[in-house]
Amino acid sequence: MSDEEEDYMSDAFLSKIQDVKPGVSMVRREKEAMKKELKQKEKNIKNRQKTYKEQERESRETALQSSITNENRGFALLQKMGYKAGQGLGKAGVGRVDPIPLNIKTDRGGIGMEEAKKRKAEEELEHYRRKVRAKQQNETKSLEDFRSRVRTEREERKIEGDLRRSQRSCEQLDSQKGITIPREDWYWPKADGDNEEDDLKEEEEEEEEEEDKEEEIVELTSFDKLQILTSYLRGVHFYCIWCGTTYNDEEDLCSNCPGDTAADHD
Repeated sequence: MSDEEEDYMSDAFLSKIQDVKPGVSMVRREKEAMKKELKQKEKNIKNRQKTYKEQERESRETALQSSITNENRGFALLQKMGYKAGQGLGKAGVGRVDPIPLNIKTDRGGIGMEEAKKRKAEEELEHYRRKVRAKQQNETKSLEDFRSRVRTEREERKIEGDLRRSQRSCEQLDSQKGITIPREDWYWPKADGDNEEDDLKEEEEEEEEEEDKEEEIVELTSFDKLQILTSYLRGVHFYCIWCGTTYNDEEDLCSNCPGDTAADHD
């Protein structure tokens, strides 16, 4: 083995290998490159030339933070007229002490744009409020309509029930007096076999209506029938369906019955 060739099994060569760890040199190089890049960025920021707006803003802030000196012509004229630094403006010295604050426009909107935006926002808010109020009114109206419809349906069902009771009572009381035919067909309840007859009768009435159109027939509602029938029961039989009692005579009926309507008996 020559002197120039290294003995790979020697202690000197092995010590060189142990000092070198896998990946350490690469990580160190990356860190050094990142540090150099960061330093270069900081150097560029420091050496960067400021824009006109940045220079204007810095000079304005510096001027606002520093007080006016005698070199200012306006301040010099005020001093000649007796004004002293820190004193209020005006003859009595009670006027403004601090300068009028600046309101720098940073956008490209023209004069009055801010007021227009504010007015538009208020209009949109008012429009939204009107929509909310209209929705609430519609919901309230719908609820009232629903309640009114429920009350109407309940009252109609009660009227229908009172009418059926009046018809049954009328048939029973008429029969007790020997009356075999009701004064009107609807004074008594309809029998089960009367449906077909009623249908035929309705068809005949329709034909008569077509033949004689000048004659006007008014159809009674259940409420009208109830009023007529209860009046008949009270006048002929001295009977009140809401009391459920047949009185001796008209005087007994008027004295002891609360009235001729359902509301009088509540």
